[in-house]
Amino acid sequence: MPAADTIVALSSPSGESAIALIRLSGPACAELALAITQRSQPLKKRYAHFAKYIDVNGIQIDECVITYYTDGQSFTGESMLEIAPHGNPMIVQKILADLMARGCRPAEPGEFTRTAFLNGRMDLSQAEAISDLIRARSDRSLEVAQRQLHGSVGRKMSELTERLLGVMAQLEAYIDFPEEDLPGEDQVGPASELRKLIEEMGDLIETQRYSALLHEGIKTLIIGEPNVGKSSLINALTGAERSIVSDIPGTTRDYISAFMMLGSWRIEILDTAGLHEAGDAIEKIGIDHTIEQAETADFFLLVLDANLPYPTLPDSLLQRINPANTIVIENKTDLPSAQSCADFLPDLQHVRTSLLKRKGLADLREIWQKSIDASLTHGQNDGVVVNARHAASLGEAVDALELASSKLKLGDHSELIVADMREAVEHIGQVVGRVDNERMLDRLFKQFCIGK
Repeated sequence: MPAADTIVALSSPSGESAIALIRLSGPACAELALAITQRSQPLKKRYAHFAKYIDVNGIQIDECVITYYTDGQSFTGESMLEIAPHGNPMIVQKILADLMARGCRPAEPGEFTRTAFLNGRMDLSQAEAISDLIRARSDRSLEVAQRQLHGSVGRKMSELTERLLGVMAQLEAYIDFPEEDLPGEDQVGPASELRKLIEEMGDLIETQRYSALLHEGIKTLIIGEPNVGKSSLINALTGAERSIVSDIPGTTRDYISAFMMLGSWRIEILDTAGLHEAGDAIEKIGIDHTIEQAETADFFLLVLDANLPYPTLPDSLLQRINPANTIVIENKTDLPSAQSCADFLPDLQHVRTSLLKRKGLADLREIWQKSIDASLTHGQNDGVVVNARHAASLGEAVDALELASSKLKLGDHSELIVADMREAVEHIGQVVGRVDNERMLDRLFKQFCIGK
């Protein structure tokens, strides 16, 4: 934004509430604080003042709590003003209109946070964490966002950069001081450290999948033959009648989606069409959709009727399921003819249930949560989780280091090796915002809500 601008936005959700919050940032905040309160003395900084809000025509709009922040002591690093009126939308709109009549400009999405980043109040990964914190839908996503907001990603990038600069310093010594009495150029040390850095950055890139699961939910497919209890299962797990339950096979023609919480994890659970020889074209389309959904699923709940022969599963599905991502649910165990299905896919975990009588659900939830805990918390790099943008920059850094590593093995000139390593440093710096790319910043902050 232009240097002279003072921006304003509603920072609390729209609609009626007890209290709303209006934020301003920019050089006119001190002057505006005096004008709207009609005080002669400046407001005490970082102190909540109870005051009347007087508009430009001298009419009182409301009684508010007003807090003033000076340059360098605010969220954005500029002078800021926070106005907390009553949460009547009409009052809020009157105040916003008055502030704009006094010369303020409506803030763009993410402009407060972008200003904080540009003023050095936080790095880019911390700025992104604010958006993640607002959108968090589970305890796990909230925990990761808070760690990132407190600088976990930035600290990790600083550590990687320092280690890489240390390797560069060893190689550059031979470039800058070729005639000095230096020991013979030892490339074993740099080669070993480069390999460690490449592997560690590769592990970080892998956490991108964990980040996506936190924000979008762990996609879980309920699969099985018709009439084995798939619809009953999603209804029991979500506590709502999401699927029609019927004795008629093939009732579910397409997948039905719902969200639920499993411990601290957010789950997107899908009830799918039964896997069998389709009786009509519409049913076949539903089964095809089930197979398509299986390609991108993170977890599977395979439901069996413990009273029937074992099903024949499609090869494409068998290739996707494994002991880490699948639980076999032996349902209808309350019937006299129910048998143990332990020898069906014996490597997978099994749970015996009677969904009709709501038996076995607690065991299922416990085993399911433990499976997710084990598979998703394994391999996290010091609790640091990266997003898609971070992973892309780290991937480019790894490519540059792989090139440097191969040149080191071939005994190429140190100047060429160091050039690749400098490129890697630049890519690592992009994660925390050490990059002058206006288009990238525009795209990133437009995803934020207005007032943040």
